[in-house]
Amino acid sequence: MEHLERCAWFLRGTLVRAAVRRYLPLALVVSMVAGSFVKEFSPLPESYLSNKRNVLNVYFVKLAWAWTFCLLLPFIALTNYLLTGQASLVVRRLSTLLVGTAIWYVCTALFSCIEHYTGSCYQSPALDGLRKGIQSKPQCQQEGGFWHGFDISGHSFLLAFCALMIVEEMAVLHAVRTERSHFLHMLVTTLVVALGFLTCVWLWMFLCTAVYFHDFSQKLFGTMFGLLGWYGTYRFWYQKPFSPGLPPQSSSLNVKQDGYKK
Repeated sequence: MEHLERCAWFLRGTLVRAAVRRYLPLALVVSMVAGSFVKEFSPLPESYLSNKRNVLNVYFVKLAWAWTFCLLLPFIALTNYLLTGQASLVVRRLSTLLVGTAIWYVCTALFSCIEHYTGSCYQSPALDGLRKGIQSKPQCQQEGGFWHGFDISGHSFLLAFCALMIVEEMAVLHAVRTERSHFLHMLVTTLVVALGFLTCVWLWMFLCTAVYFHDFSQKLFGTMFGLLGWYGTYRFWYQKPFSPGLPPQSSSLNVKQDGYKK
């Protein structure tokens, strides 16, 4: 438990800072551009992370929204209730997960449509031997062909959006106080560490995507969609009265002993 406490304390002192929320979007853009530059002009040698079948990609990135949703659900419910004590406000704030799900679904569907309408079927990844009469990616793949269209990076989009959303929601930790002896303290601490670990994985895999996969324009559009999803919600809509609202920044309950002291 002591190691968990130390890890939570470290994460509270880093990811929860206002400066992180302010500069993370810029850091994502810079890392995407830098990684793309490396890929184009000084490619790194093939590695385990350049293999799409690596563990992080298969079991984490491909399920990025599911992981983010499942950990943010109890975190938002618990921390927001500790701060407000109002179930109605907790339900309202939990609706951010429904909004996030809608953004994920609409964007991935849009990316798929763009790839479909801009693509053609070829004999091989070298784009030789155009196959006429094949109108869809599934049909192309079933017949052993290679479908090539404008494939906006879903990884760049989703990893950027998930990381930004987690950091925004973790801002409540500035105000959350729990007694060290209470079982809620252990629960909050565990969720903080899990979300911190998940954020690190998302950021690391975002950089790996920039370095190893997709063209620059595909990653640029993917990252921009991720930033737009974050900005349109946390920096615009959630600041309006009729919205899920921003994470609460102060407590309406009696402040208890700080459970994250050094």
